[in-house]
Amino acid sequence: MANTMARSFLQAVSSSEEVAPPLRVVQMEGLAVLKIIKHCNEFSPALVTGQLLGLDVGSVLEVTNCFPFPIREEDEEIEADGANYQLEMMRCLREVNVDNNTIGWYQSTLLGSFQTVELIETFMNYQENIRRCVCIIYDPSRSSQGALALKALKLTDSFMDLHRKNNFTGEKLREKKLSWVDIFEEIPIKISNPALISAFMTELEPESPVAQCDYDRLKLSTAPYMERNLEFLIDCMEDLSSEQNKFQYYYRSLSRQQAQQQAWLQKRRVENMARKAAGEEPLPEEDPSNSIFKPIPEPSHLDSYLITNQISNYCNQINGVAGQNFSRLYIMKALHEN
Repeated sequence: MANTMARSFLQAVSSSEEVAPPLRVVQMEGLAVLKIIKHCNEFSPALVTGQLLGLDVGSVLEVTNCFPFPIREEDEEIEADGANYQLEMMRCLREVNVDNNTIGWYQSTLLGSFQTVELIETFMNYQENIRRCVCIIYDPSRSSQGALALKALKLTDSFMDLHRKNNFTGEKLREKKLSWVDIFEEIPIKISNPALISAFMTELEPESPVAQCDYDRLKLSTAPYMERNLEFLIDCMEDLSSEQNKFQYYYRSLSRQQAQQQAWLQKRRVENMARKAAGEEPLPEEDPSNSIFKPIPEPSHLDSYLITNQISNYCNQINGVAGQNFSRLYIMKALHEN
């Protein structure tokens, strides 16, 4: 009886380890959020990155601390120094009893232009050593418009399976039913603080509310922000047009090759009929050494998917800013009429 109970217990433990619950929320401490914002704002518009530390608890990924990566150039010796810096930081944090489990990284971005092949490669490198990891994206330029542009991203499981096989052909994408919106998955962020910090912040609050006149909210022009978004959107449209030209050239080459194959096969069949009439052995209807039978490699759809994702992101940002501007204009119109 005891052996049966022990065996069932071990089976339950092993099954729970194999099947992990899906990630539902990323819980970030206020200190980690402030560190990320401070680091990104100090070096803006330059792009910076850093390490996320915390715990993986069930369906919640807790971000309790972080530290920045040094800004370095592309050099092997400097890259080795950067790796040593990370290990030394982890050792120091462990000595002072701070969470030193790596659960991902954070990075800054400019107007939401983060959906790149480099981001996917970084995800795959982290995924080799960490079961679940996220990337925290912070946009200082968008945050300056009055909204905290902070989001947590992870790659979808179906996309990671395709990326491991490095097969982004149209047939595989249709088989997996993978579209451009299925690359990244945004995880909700919940900001929390320890009880002592919450009590201290309550003590700092003034007894009577302070009336502040924020005249910046009455600005009706967001021309620089809109102009940059439109410039980036135009660049993405040009990149997407280049990708479409690649696929058009591929399909033209494919149809040309198929026509050449049909002509060659027709000629070979006529020749075989003549050989049969002469009592000779027919020749094979396929010649692997012939260049027209070599398959033409299909271009990868990954770049076009990422560009389409980026275009959607720029359109959403333009739509949000334009909606706010229209609201301000209608308010000002009503004030002038009154």
